Amino acid sequence: MIGIPIGLLTANAVEWVFHKQVLHGLGRNRDSFWAFHWHDHHRSVRKNGFLDEDYRQPPLTWNAQTKEVAALVAGAAAVTPLLPVAPFFVGTLYYCAWNYYRVHRKSHLDPQWAREHLPWHYDHHMGRNPNANWCVTRPWFDNLMGTREPMESRQPAS
Repeated sequence: MIGIPIGLLTANAVEWVFHKQVLHGLGRNRDSFWAFHWHDHHRSVRKNGFLDEDYRQPPLTWNAQTKEVAALVAGAAAVTPLLPVAPFFVGTLYYCAWNYYRVHRKSHLDPQWAREHLPWHYDHHMGRNPNANWCVTRPWFDNLMGTREPMESRQPAS
């Protein structure tokens, strides 16, 4: 059962690294498969006050939401060979992939909910620095790596 906490930490680390290096690194190149994140998702969210209309549709058309689902399914498939030797770890990663999609989708359909429950993700999109606050589900690795930057309006008074 040690696989459960290891899976939770691994998923959050992967979320942080993937968001920073792939979605914002490779994704800035318009010719990259990952360009949807920076050029579609970020643009839409900034324009619409954190709302992303792509999430209103089922993930059947080839848009930012569908590409996100494809990446999550590919990640789940990649760890499946470990299932016989680390079932709790793999099961936790499956849960984390599903939870990531669920929480990310909900946040971009209900900006007020996101502001209250995922302020680090809200800050990533709506704050001044889109190169901070890489985590979506929990801010653990942002805190660990020093990349958690609360928006000015949320910072405690000195």
